[in-house]
Amino acid sequence: MIYLLHEALYKLETDLGVYRYLQVLEQRDFRALAASLLSFAIVLLLGKRVIRQLVRMKIGDSGLSDADALKTHANSKANTPTMGGVLIVGAILVSVLLLADLRSSYIYLGLTVMLWLAAVGGVDDYLKLTAKSRGSASRQGLYAWEKLVFQLGIGLIAGYFLYRQGSGAEDLRHVLTLPFQKTYVKGSPSPGLIYLSAPVFIMLATMMVAGMSNAVNITDGMDGLATGTCAITTVGVLVVCFIGANQSRAQELLVPFVQNAEELPVLAGAMIGACLGFLWWNCSPAQVFMGDGGALCLGGLIGYFAVAIRQELVVLLMSGVFLAEIGSVALQVGYFKATGGKRIFRVAPYHHHLHLGGWTEQQVVARAWIISILLVAAALTTIKMR
Repeated sequence: MIYLLHEALYKLETDLGVYRYLQVLEQRDFRALAASLLSFAIVLLLGKRVIRQLVRMKIGDSGLSDADALKTHANSKANTPTMGGVLIVGAILVSVLLLADLRSSYIYLGLTVMLWLAAVGGVDDYLKLTAKSRGSASRQGLYAWEKLVFQLGIGLIAGYFLYRQGSGAEDLRHVLTLPFQKTYVKGSPSPGLIYLSAPVFIMLATMMVAGMSNAVNITDGMDGLATGTCAITTVGVLVVCFIGANQSRAQELLVPFVQNAEELPVLAGAMIGACLGFLWWNCSPAQVFMGDGGALCLGGLIGYFAVAIRQELVVLLMSGVFLAEIGSVALQVGYFKATGGKRIFRVAPYHHHLHLGGWTEQQVVARAWIISILLVAAALTTIKMR
């Protein structure tokens, strides 16, 4: 909105002699960083007020767990307000609406993914707090298949519209980016690149959005774990967006140039700021939890960025902590069913296994952040090594 106003009022700004002070808004790098600072400030300034309101509304964590070994851990967090994801979503939305070029279809689609998954997670959180509305004595939110239907649905929608951004079958916006593969040779697309058909592209997008949404949601089980890891991962995503959305940078580093995606760094920057701002309130001991409303949309956005900027494998490497968490659950459930009750881990997801093994919650979280930083560095190195 501010950017569009700046463009519309160019003549007036020039006549008043203030254009030279406002022309910085034309730099997307500046607006991405400004969005990060603005979303951080929004969450920080409104955090205490929102937390008080959630407490007043008695929107607290259930403090319940299916694992008997985690009862003490869970009960220690009982009555901590949840549904704090409204802070994250609100901050991102306001920052992007103010600082992004709202004519960008990539921005509209990213916001749609975020709001869709935030709504699904919000309904899930609400139902957990009002169990009787589903006729259950236990605190039951949306059933797994219900959430999955909506996650797959927005993944299909995102994949369809992202594919339509390309202008033909052999468009770099449809290319499959392989590790260490050079996308350009002397400024032209390399021969032998793999271009995805519409069905394959849409299926990949669906898996990325839905899978990352679930992975972040599963990781959200300790104070600051998902929030901090999301912030770190999205810093790497921001760098990738800066590269892939700029033609000269993309060709220099031999990665696909994604035309018309120049505004994606603004959305990524807003996400980083919102996560860091929320971490202020979510670090141990947490004053608020993001709930499914925050976790689902953050994971979905990471998956969306990966597909939009054509760097799925690089972003998956950055998201190694999330993949380990969801992988531990899949392995535990599969092994349990296959062996008639045996377990690989003490309990899944893996962060609880480490906690029960003697690590403090703070050690688990801090070491997950360290690993995430190393994974982001390794992922960015693979781009440079092309």
